[in-house]
Amino acid sequence: MKKVQLFYLQRCPYCRKTLSDLQELLKDERFSEVKIEKIEESIEKELADQYDYYYVPCFFVDHQKIKEGVLSKEDVAEVLELAVK
Repeated sequence: MKKVQLFYLQRCPYCRKTLSDLQELLKDERFSEVKIEKIEESIEKELADQYDYYYVPCFFVDHQKIKEGVLSKEDVAEVLELAVK
């Protein structure tokens, strides 16, 4: 299983939608074992500054940026599929 990180902001409406989609997708047995490290950018600023991204939400899989910005549920599913490969 690959390491997945999600950078987000608590007040961001796009992040809230992505978190909701993620919660729903993790109920699928294909993805149930995926562990997501959720990093709230405004709280963990030093950690967030170590990564190269511009927009939240932003997913990294094994330290490689995969998706960022406004994400669809299908985008989130793609990230999870990469994590289980």
